[in-house]
Amino acid sequence: MCQAGEARRPLPLMFVWLSACLAAVCFLSLLFGAGEIGPGASLSSLLGMREGAAQHAEEAAFVIHELRLPRTMLGLVVGMALGVAGALLQAVARNPLAEPGLLGVSAGSAFAVAIALMLGASAATLRVSVAQLGALGGCLCVLAAARMRGVGNDPVRLVLAGAVLSGLLGALTSMILLVDQRTADEIRFWIVGSLAGRHLEDLQAILPSLALAGVITLLIGRPLAALALGERVAVGLGHHPRLVRLLAIGVVALLVGATTAVAGPIAFVGLVVPFAARALAGPDIRRTLWLCLPLGPLVVIGADIVSRLVVQPSELPLGVLTALIGAPVLILVVRSQRLPTL
Repeated sequence: MCQAGEARRPLPLMFVWLSACLAAVCFLSLLFGAGEIGPGASLSSLLGMREGAAQHAEEAAFVIHELRLPRTMLGLVVGMALGVAGALLQAVARNPLAEPGLLGVSAGSAFAVAIALMLGASAATLRVSVAQLGALGGCLCVLAAARMRGVGNDPVRLVLAGAVLSGLLGALTSMILLVDQRTADEIRFWIVGSLAGRHLEDLQAILPSLALAGVITLLIGRPLAALALGERVAVGLGHHPRLVRLLAIGVVALLVGATTAVAGPIAFVGLVVPFAARALAGPDIRRTLWLCLPLGPLVVIGADIVSRLVVQPSELPLGVLTALIGAPVLILVVRSQRLPTL
């Protein structure tokens, strides 16, 4: 009864409300930072007011337009991508605990990047496709684990299997960093997950992949909703379950690989965002995906703002903060008396 009531909530109204909240958070992201440019100077610069010394005004304009604006825009894209990827992965695995960071997808992407750097690539010339291939390998491992007897039907066991895979890939990545100092120098800040120091060129590099992923997601939304009713029902409606799953896995690889390439592995966003979206929209995957679009950036940019302020004048890595947010959500889902059916 509760789920039915949730499903009747008007989706456009929730989407508009969340989008308004996201716009407010984006505005705050332009105002607040860890440096000397505070909210007052930032607001004056945004409004075109030239109060104080000219040098200070120019510095405020530089911080906003060259540092905070690209960071905010990247947070928008990363949040959307990770939220949608988490929802798709949970739908394919039929498991509310399936999340790219927990099940080794992000770790596979990071491992592929580490290998590429060890073989001579640099962070500046690294191709997004490398991270996407690593993410695809992690996705295939997740799909294989979900079909193992006694694992796929048990959410906790699936997470444990994913934790083993993540640990193994993380250990291999650490070994590469230990034996190759240049790779360690290139990857040290990136691997903890952060939006700091990124540029609009980084965003432009991943837009083609994200556009392709968006088109495929629109095409498989209805088949995924039918697949949630069972394979026989999906086949009876004219869909091909295996093809739908493969396409969904491909989309997850595109999304997670692209975001990992530009922002590093950011854990738990793909768990928190779909969990909140289902709580608002009900179990229909199509409604969940729509709400993930504003909810994902809301979580990522909100966490990024907090990461700038908690340890001033330094910054806390975004990946650390999302882990602090996501861990209690994971515990909440695991300790629920009845896990939601996807």
